[in-house]
Amino acid sequence: MCIKSIMGSTMFLLLGELPLRFSRLPMFPFFDLAHYAASVMSLKEQRGAVEISCHSPIACWFSAMLHCFGGSILSSLMLGEPPVAFLANTTNILLASSVWYLIFYCPHDLFYRYLSCLPIRLLVSGMKEVTRTWKIMGGVTHAHSHYKNAWIVMIAIGWARGAGGGLISNFEQLVRGVWKPETNELLRMSYPVKVTLVGAVLFTMQHTQYLPVEVHNLMLFYTVFLVVVKVAMMLTEFRTSPFAILENALGSLLFGFQPPCMKAKAKAKVSYNGGTSVNESTSGGETGDSVKKRHVKKTE
Repeated sequence: MCIKSIMGSTMFLLLGELPLRFSRLPMFPFFDLAHYAASVMSLKEQRGAVEISCHSPIACWFSAMLHCFGGSILSSLMLGEPPVAFLANTTNILLASSVWYLIFYCPHDLFYRYLSCLPIRLLVSGMKEVTRTWKIMGGVTHAHSHYKNAWIVMIAIGWARGAGGGLISNFEQLVRGVWKPETNELLRMSYPVKVTLVGAVLFTMQHTQYLPVEVHNLMLFYTVFLVVVKVAMMLTEFRTSPFAILENALGSLLFGFQPPCMKAKAKAKVSYNGGTSVNESTSGGETGDSVKKRHVKKTE
């Protein structure tokens, strides 16, 4: 009994220390490496990226660096800091550049094919989501050091630091000679951008003591949510945002948005009414023509 009680208390202490130990987890080098790999793979899978790598390796490399360090660049611009400060970290630049070279130029695409295997892809994507939590937390803390209790600034910088690669996607596309303004993340937010915004709000509320929870507990819970949802979406190939139901409810309540099903019904109703009126007008037109012909015959 004593041994069982000691083992039980030890496990309880270990589980209690798990969030604290997790919050002290270093991101370099393995998690940063996974972030670079997932970001560069996302770039390669975009249309025209492979052709650009053959014609202009410099433009391809610059696009890859924007994918890898977009959060640092955007947050630095927003805080009036040098946007090239990320280049000072030579080790990370060399690591990201090595990943970029292997993914794009490895013979027979061996490195990309290896990373594309489902178990490896799931592992890399999950580790990338872990870095998202650290980036958001770092952005909120950095903004708080410049603007005390300015919660809007803290949310904005945390959001930019965690989802900068997506928020500056239009500029990254310009580097590759592509201009698609309809893909602006502010117009049509993707799931990573949305969940990063939610995380920035949560960590800002915790930092300003509006959310009564320890920071290491919040980091653990938020990261577990990110990883579980990301892996589930990849396994099920589910493209719809998990926040879709909440978005539709809040949108219709606050802004009068119509759910997609209601829009489809309204569009079908309009097209049906329009078709009826067209038929009526066509029959009316035929009737008018026949009346005119009869009138001409009478006059003749």
